[in-house]
Amino acid sequence: MSDRIEWTRHPDGVVELQLARADKMNALDPAMFDALIEAGEALRGDASVRAVVISGRGKAFCAGLDMASFERMQQGADTGEGVLGEGAAGADLVKRTHGISNAAQHVAMVWRDVPVPVIAAVHGVAFGGGLQVALGADIRIVAPDTKLSVMEIKWGLVPDMAGMVLMRELARNDVVRELTFTGRIFSGEEALQIGFATRLSADPLAEALQIAHEIAGKSPDAIRAGKRLLNAAMSQSAAELLMAESVEQKALIGSANQVEAVKANIERRAPRFDPPA
Repeated sequence: MSDRIEWTRHPDGVVELQLARADKMNALDPAMFDALIEAGEALRGDASVRAVVISGRGKAFCAGLDMASFERMQQGADTGEGVLGEGAAGADLVKRTHGISNAAQHVAMVWRDVPVPVIAAVHGVAFGGGLQVALGADIRIVAPDTKLSVMEIKWGLVPDMAGMVLMRELARNDVVRELTFTGRIFSGEEALQIGFATRLSADPLAEALQIAHEIAGKSPDAIRAGKRLLNAAMSQSAAELLMAESVEQKALIGSANQVEAVKANIERRAPRFDPPA
């Protein structure tokens, strides 16, 4: 793995990912783009993972695209070369490289593809692409004094790391428009009010890990089925989603981990689950 992300694997299946570019407020450079995709892809196929926590080292979660990348963007416009170099950050934006997404969009969308809950612990700042990475998580624990912004307009751009898809799930359309058009900085407290934060915490990482460990104690089959259903909820019709509920539930009822969940509750003990089916 790249030195851009520090990994910690806990015994119960919780995986902690910490953006490790603290001297640059964990800003997104080509190596960070690639490291995020690499981490998400690795976790997507790892049956031992029960929950994931993403945080940032130092003073910030992620300050967005780094200044060197903006300089390369200008140079690329002058020369006709790729704006961000090689790898995910420099890929053709129109080309679909990861399902419905391009490589840059996959940096945020890959956390939806990870089959277990992903929790972002957000502090300091979450600007532009950094905010979009956080929005890709299932849950966001945010410090009240965090500064957040849909900052792309400052640089003459639009959110293009899946921000339009992710913001519409969480906030009213007019609120998303106002934040996109102004690029203004807002607080963690306002993020909670508009729907971008799940809850506030003075220690987001500690609370995110507490939630992750709690999730890790639940049936991995049911957790993964729940995430599949929640991912489908925004795109499927009522009829399709009702059928999906039934299919998932039919597969769970009577399975080894579902029986173990019932037995553990009846016997008032901690469950002993098998790896997901």
